[in-house]
Amino acid sequence: MSSIKQFQVTFDCAEPERVARFWCEVLGYVAPPPPKGFATWDEYDDSRAPEDRGSWFACSDPSGVGPRLYFQRVPEGKAAKNRLHLDVRVGTGLVGEERLAVLEAECTRLLALGAVRVQLLYDGHDSCIVMQDVEGNEFCID
Repeated sequence: MSSIKQFQVTFDCAEPERVARFWCEVLGYVAPPPPKGFATWDEYDDSRAPEDRGSWFACSDPSGVGPRLYFQRVPEGKAAKNRLHLDVRVGTGLVGEERLAVLEAECTRLLALGAVRVQLLYDGHDSCIVMQDVEGNEFCID
């Protein structure tokens, strides 16, 4: 039996392109080129049926290492805490005040992109900051 090595992370959301572009900025991901025959994503979107316009967007790690992220429009809004979330690893290997300073700097950068700070978890040694993306999906900076 072979093991699966590739996967994508799918987000249900109201505004797929907006959320995707937020995560591109957070992770250094890129949007793929528009489909063949279209100069821009807007041109592609305009060619679709009105009810399908803006229904999905995707982005990927330009190095090809990280998973593809796929964002799909769903009719219902977010109603509860995520059962799964992303941890943005910026403080790996750091501890104490040094780790906290790196996390706080990244938090400041993400706030400018539209993220919301929820809670700092810090025990004097280890730390993480719980945040929300532009549609309220929880994630952690750790």
